[in-house]
Amino acid sequence: MKSNATQTEILLMTGTRFSARQSNSIAEPGHSNNLTDRQKLEEACWNGMLKEMLPELFEQPDGNKNLYLWQIREADAYIELEFGNAPEAKEKYLSIDPYAFMPVQYFS
Repeated sequence: MKSNATQTEILLMTGTRFSARQSNSIAEPGHSNNLTDRQKLEEACWNGMLKEMLPELFEQPDGNKNLYLWQIREADAYIELEFGNAPEAKEKYLSIDPYAFMPVQYFS
């Protein structure tokens, strides 16, 4: 019997006050002074800080499934975070990433 896997995509807009504020608030003194705001935000996501920044995104109704960050993709105006129980290929037409679903829409 195949179990249901949970996958979550999160788009964090870069170049906004929220992303700049978050990257500045998590910066360690002397550690990442030469990194851009985008790089600081990515580093914070890899270090698990997103659950502290946006805890409402990680509330699970069943309570026992942990979501793990599997991939971060960079785009022009955002970074895309892929979370899941296990790494799986995502269905492009169900994605919230416009670069993923727009080519599929043209063929529909």
